[in-house]
Amino acid sequence: MTILALIEEAVQAGARRASAASEAGLDPRTLERWRTGAVDDERRGPRTVPKNKLSSRERERVVELATSSEFRDLSPKQIVPRLADKGAYVASESTFYRVLREEKLLAHRGRSAPASSRPRAEHRATSPCQVWSWDITYLRTQVRGRFFYLYLMLDVWSRKIVGSRVEDAECTELASELLKTALADEGHDGNNLVLHADNGSPMKGATMKATMEKLGVVSSFSRPRVSDDNPFSEALFRTAKYWFEYPRKPFASLEEARVWVAKFVDWYNNHHLHSGIGFVTPVDRHAGRDTAILVRRRAVYDRARRRHPERWAGSTRAWKAPLLVRLNPEPESKPHAAAA
Repeated sequence: MTILALIEEAVQAGARRASAASEAGLDPRTLERWRTGAVDDERRGPRTVPKNKLSSRERERVVELATSSEFRDLSPKQIVPRLADKGAYVASESTFYRVLREEKLLAHRGRSAPASSRPRAEHRATSPCQVWSWDITYLRTQVRGRFFYLYLMLDVWSRKIVGSRVEDAECTELASELLKTALADEGHDGNNLVLHADNGSPMKGATMKATMEKLGVVSSFSRPRVSDDNPFSEALFRTAKYWFEYPRKPFASLEEARVWVAKFVDWYNNHHLHSGIGFVTPVDRHAGRDTAILVRRRAVYDRARRRHPERWAGSTRAWKAPLLVRLNPEPESKPHAAAA
């Protein structure tokens, strides 16, 4: 079925033609041209030649200068002021860029490498124990410059804290022990589990790496110098440090910090109604009890609407949780449609 036919079917079903065209990645005016039988771009373009258009000789001069031994390693940003210092004006900086682009000569100049970034490592979870995230944060102590270190390991799909510990040091051996303990508590052998972390030394240490390889755990790391590639752990730390029972004063001892963390983990897992999973607790989501809870909530709202329909302008609250959770999702691009 062609795109035009699909859009017409949507319109007959009640959709607006402009909205249907937008969903298909088309401009409404393009759709109208297609409906009238146009297959080519019928715009005539400018009727006259711009008065300020470069002559052929001037374009050649721009290319000649940009590729000369004097300027071939410089960008137009550097070429234009140097020409001005010599009392010469050939073209504007934007014109240099435009001509070089049209001549397929616009490329990075100089020995320095152009800025680039690695693509995101997207991971998807549709049930517990498929993708975990973990990190380490500081806890203040009463000694200035000294900290305790809070290790937290989180199931991305259910948001359940599957592992935690507080130590007076951060190291790869302690991280390895935390992973093995968390897997044992979850009854999981680790095979094909994705464990995401940032680029800290405990995350990439030899002991942690060897443990993961032995268990079959798949390693995943944030991109270098990208601060938001581990969002689930960062959000968890923020919740912890803004919890209403977070102590106002620094921790006096390691034992005091461990008692507080155990209390927080219990609250977070068993009592906190998490907004990202439909306002159910992480433990209920992890155990699969969230579906029944959300069904009961929808039933409550349906009964309320039947009692007082005048109070509801639209549908009731959906009360649903995401079936798919994506860690660092790839940017979605709009579809490009072509005439059929």
